Amino acid sequence: MSKILAIGTANPAHRHQQNDIMQFMLDANNPDEKNRKLLPILYHRSGIDTRYSVFSDFSLARGQWAFFGDNCTMPSLEKRMTFYNQEAVKLSVSAIEDCLNSIEKPTDIQEITHLITVTCTGITAPGLDIQLVQALNLSPNIVRTSVNFMGCYAALHALKIADAFCRADASAKVLVVCTELCTLHFQKSNDVDAILSSTLFADGSAACIISGDKSAKGLEIKQFYSQIALSGQADMAWQLSSTGFLMTLTNHVPKLIKHEIKHLLENSLQKLGIETESITDWAIHPGGKNILEAVESSLELAPDALAESYDVLKNYGNMSSPTILFVLKKMMEDSNKKGNIFAIAFGPGITMESVILER
Repeated sequence: MSKILAIGTANPAHRHQQNDIMQFMLDANNPDEKNRKLLPILYHRSGIDTRYSVFSDFSLARGQWAFFGDNCTMPSLEKRMTFYNQEAVKLSVSAIEDCLNSIEKPTDIQEITHLITVTCTGITAPGLDIQLVQALNLSPNIVRTSVNFMGCYAALHALKIADAFCRADASAKVLVVCTELCTLHFQKSNDVDAILSSTLFADGSAACIISGDKSAKGLEIKQFYSQIALSGQADMAWQLSSTGFLMTLTNHVPKLIKHEIKHLLENSLQKLGIETESITDWAIHPGGKNILEAVESSLELAPDALAESYDVLKNYGNMSSPTILFVLKKMMEDSNKKGNIFAIAFGPGITMESVILER
């Protein structure tokens, strides 16, 4: 069985209070009376205190906005992608360095045999994988894989690929890097879906190392299980446009997850041959407060069962793919705890991707 040996995280320099972002949205969108009343309600109910962004604009008054300009003119897709190429690699390197510093057994970056990069907020070729090979001086014939446009569940999909590499090659040491600049794609809109998205998303990066080394300490990967709720395809989507990526996120998503997740958990446990009682910890992707509440209700969890997920949501918001790794990192920091972790993340499809890990 392969193991997650360490997880590292990083965020951009600009840390914004949720209330400051709300004021930016009010100034930028100039909403009608109905949405001007709705927007503060959504922000105050979000369960988020702070979020990070590569931009300082979200804490500044109109007239000081650098990227979006005084009139909040929407930048072109080309401008956004140019900025992504400048910033994503730096943030990724910071997360990788934090990962290497967190690992119990000293690991040289040159020991990495496989590189998996994950993103849905910037797509270019050559892309983030090539940039990291150059920035970290990795071997030019390292095995590279890119996971793109899968959204918030993509980190677990990347872990599945890493696990397969390690099972096929006992000497494999796989580096997974998830980097998202979600705030890069802010859209000036009074559409309710756009307003809902603006309350949640943030920027961040997470990196982890997976190895088949049986003697190493870490989270042992036991079982992957995924399920698609096709009825929700229109409720969570990510489309390209001339002015950036357009996010669709409806309030039906938590209801759908609440309906589907218990069945998914039962199938996953049955496949591994264990009972619900053997799950000691729950790492749920904090896609939003309503999603966490839906999972709590459906699985009848104790009030503090999702403490790590709520904490990540409160302090970082939803960073898309890195977010579940932020939750798992918090769990790894408590080295005294033992038992099985059930981790799950959600994305377009609606896809529900899960993994059972053992401390």
